[in-house]
Amino acid sequence: MAVGARSGRDEGEERPDDAVRPETEEDGAQEHAQRSFWKEIPLLIGIALLLALLIKTFLLQAFSIPSASMQNTLQMGDRVLVDKLTPWFGSEPERGEVVVFHDPADWLSGQPTPEPNIFQQVLSKIGLMPDASEKDLIKRVIAIGGDTVECKKGGPVVVNGKELDEPYIYPGNTPCDDLPFGPITVPKGKVWVMGDHRQNSEDSRYHQQDSTKGFVPVDKVVGRAVVVAWPVTRWSTLPVPDTFDQPGIGNQAAATALGLGAAGLAPVGLGPAALGLAGAVPLVMWRRRKLTSGRTDG
Repeated sequence: MAVGARSGRDEGEERPDDAVRPETEEDGAQEHAQRSFWKEIPLLIGIALLLALLIKTFLLQAFSIPSASMQNTLQMGDRVLVDKLTPWFGSEPERGEVVVFHDPADWLSGQPTPEPNIFQQVLSKIGLMPDASEKDLIKRVIAIGGDTVECKKGGPVVVNGKELDEPYIYPGNTPCDDLPFGPITVPKGKVWVMGDHRQNSEDSRYHQQDSTKGFVPVDKVVGRAVVVAWPVTRWSTLPVPDTFDQPGIGNQAAATALGLGAAGLAPVGLGPAALGLAGAVPLVMWRRRKLTSGRTDG
C-alpha cells in the first residue's frame, strides 16, 4: 500500500511558470523605445519653440489689453490674437478693423513701461507672453488712405459723406463730443484710428499736432485683432461692423466732389506656443516611427 502520493514533481523542482522568463527581443525593443522617447523630449521642445517663434513672427501673436480705451469691445486684461500673416501678402488695414500698431509718434509718452526680467524676455520672444517692453496700441480703423472723415459736436462720425452707426461705442459715450474734428483727408499709406470708449481714448483726434498729424502709418500696423482668446468666458471674434459695409462709403471721389476734406492734414500668449507644440508632435512621432521601422526591418 502506498504510503504517500507524489505531487508530480520532486521537492525543490521548479514548475515551468515559476521560472524566470528570459528577456525577449520584444522586451528589449520596448525598453529601447522608452529610452528613445525620453531622449527625444528635448528635440520635441526645441521644435515646438522654433515653430512657436515662426508662428509669432509670421502668423499669430497674442497681445494683452492694458487700458479701457476699447471698452466694451475689449476689456482690460483680455488677450487677443492678432493676424500677422495677411500684411505679408500686401494686405492693408480696412475700415472697421481692430488693429494693433506700434506707437507712431510717442503717443504713450509719460506712461510707464515695465522692465521685464530675462525669463519674461525669453517667453515674450517665443510668444508665451506679451512683450511688456514694446509700445503697442490697439484701436479701431475708422478711415483709410484717401478717405475724408469728420465728426461735429452732437453728430456722428462721417466717412466719405456716409454717417456711421456705431453700436460698439461704450454706453453713455458720444461719437466725438469730447473732441470734434475735421473734415480731414487721410493721406495714402495712413489710417485714422479711434477707440470704442471715445471719452477715454487718446486716439488720432488727440495727436493732430504730432509729427504724423494723428495718422498711423500702415507700416506701423502689426496686424488685425481677430479673436478674444482669453479669458475663455469672453471668447469671441472681432468682425467688421456692418456700418462700414454700407453702399457708397468707399466712394472717395464723391467726398472730394462735395468739398469735404479740402484742407487735408496701440504678451501671454499661449496661441503660438500651443500651435508650435501641435506642429512639433507629428514631426517627432514620424521620426520615431521611421527609427522603429528601421530596427524592425533590420
